[in-house]
Amino acid sequence: MDLNGMLALGAGIAAIGVVGGGIGIGNIGGKAVEAIARQPEAKSDITSTMILGIAFAEVTSLYALIVSILLIFVKWQG
Repeated sequence: MDLNGMLALGAGIAAIGVVGGGIGIGNIGGKAVEAIARQPEAKSDITSTMILGIAFAEVTSLYALIVSILLIFVKWQG
């Protein structure tokens, strides 16, 4: 297998990390809805914590996406 093939394979594996962010955001949203349904008076606290959690999950997705894009477009000197 040549270097370009290995880079493409690595980029594909790195892109799988984007799925984890989507799953995490879905779980955060679902649990926030459950928490608000149980305690409607705590809606503002739950919402702010949910937004912070979504931001962290999204950033990890973006890191995985950046790594996969770098593996595709950066040519290694060898």
